[in-house]
Amino acid sequence: MIDLHGDTAVLERAVGRAAERGIVIPTLAQMRDPALIPDEVKRRLGGVGLWDTDALNLFRISWHNAPVESGGGFGAVNALEIPASLSGVEARIIALVGKWFPTGAHKVGAAFGCLVPRLVTGAFDPTRQLAAWPSTGNYCRGGAFDSRLLGCAALAILPEGMSRERFTWLEEIGAEVIKTPGSESNVKEIFDECHRLRTSGRDVVIFNQFDELGNYLWHYSVTGPAMVEAAAALAPGAAVAGVVLATGSAGTIASGDFVKQAHPGARIAAAEALQCPTMLRNGYGSHRIEGIGDKHIPWIHNVRNTDAVVAVDDADPMAALRLFNEEAGRSRLLAEGVPADLVARLGLFGISGIANLMASISFAKQFRLGSDSVVLTVLTDSVDLYRSRVAELHDAEGRYTTDIAAATYRDSLLGQGTDHTLVLDDESRRRIHNLKYFTWVEQQGKTVAELDAQWAPGYWEATQAQAPEIDRLIAAFNRRVAAA
Repeated sequence: MIDLHGDTAVLERAVGRAAERGIVIPTLAQMRDPALIPDEVKRRLGGVGLWDTDALNLFRISWHNAPVESGGGFGAVNALEIPASLSGVEARIIALVGKWFPTGAHKVGAAFGCLVPRLVTGAFDPTRQLAAWPSTGNYCRGGAFDSRLLGCAALAILPEGMSRERFTWLEEIGAEVIKTPGSESNVKEIFDECHRLRTSGRDVVIFNQFDELGNYLWHYSVTGPAMVEAAAALAPGAAVAGVVLATGSAGTIASGDFVKQAHPGARIAAAEALQCPTMLRNGYGSHRIEGIGDKHIPWIHNVRNTDAVVAVDDADPMAALRLFNEEAGRSRLLAEGVPADLVARLGLFGISGIANLMASISFAKQFRLGSDSVVLTVLTDSVDLYRSRVAELHDAEGRYTTDIAAATYRDSLLGQGTDHTLVLDDESRRRIHNLKYFTWVEQQGKTVAELDAQWAPGYWEATQAQAPEIDRLIAAFNRRVAAA
């Protein structure tokens, strides 16, 4: 469970900081259902840009934001359906769209879920302590943004090989940045830096997305309901067959636990890069699908509730990144019958979003899903965070032609298969779960008793049940701020 104990003196300082800056913190319930947000907050948001470092934007940590850059209100869940002309399968693939969160990625919600429970209980002092955000990309950006809005100093830790856009934005927002060796697959190096910080003498609190149950709870409480709502709105009457997501920190895939409770027949599939098949083959390696991390099993991954593993060759999403964003690629897709309104929105797919789409295609083929079935996934971010990668591919590979586009459409999208899909039984689930031992018990100080406890459904249900109590603590904090 999330520790909800704190220090009274620290809580008083946190309340004072919030009062000085006019900060009001939204509840998980308000993030899930914006109808609960006060009308005065909605009115004031009319003059606030989506990326502005204004505390009001805490209320925009929601899947319901109007898809505009400034002044938007709230509406239906931001989601789109991928037609068979793009996927090659009859199953109705529905993807939540992360671009319309502040920072352009939904990880800003995961960071909120980790920081706020400590802030409102007096377990984190925004006036004295540094909030450190270890990440493979978007999470540290979300943490830096939330820290700025909540009056905290932020430190972002991420691999030096990540896209240029991430570092530029972090510098602009004023976060301290530590670049660790390697790229997407070098999570161990991030953990080593966290260990160095703990022993450095600095007053730092490390919000490790890979083991913070607040990450799990935010996605269970907010992303899961958004998925159920989107499926009901876009495909009424269809059966929800599953949730397919690259694991990364295993926060987003917690949404599948909620979806399974709402639709007991649904499955959860965890995706990873074929170049680093940790779940599929206990493997290792390096890859180019930014934002998903690997070479370990995150502490907060509810492995026992996972039904399949899908590996995606990183060459395919990189090829599709050009297909979706080069003029010749979009023209080819139009010629193949992909609707023009969807082609115009392909910039909503970042690299990991494309990988999620490809894993969803493999999932639909593996389970022979028809048009009466829904597969749910997420577009974590958009091409806005990868335009430098598109330019790099252009420089490395040369001019993009219609012939190349046709081959990518045929092979990388329609050609996704099931060769690297594994349907899990209890033995294979236990094998994956046991891999946590080598990272978390041997290296990161967890105990075998804690690891064994995670195999029981009650471990996760206890965390799920904490959402109302956290909302009560947020409301109490806001009342104290108002009184101050």
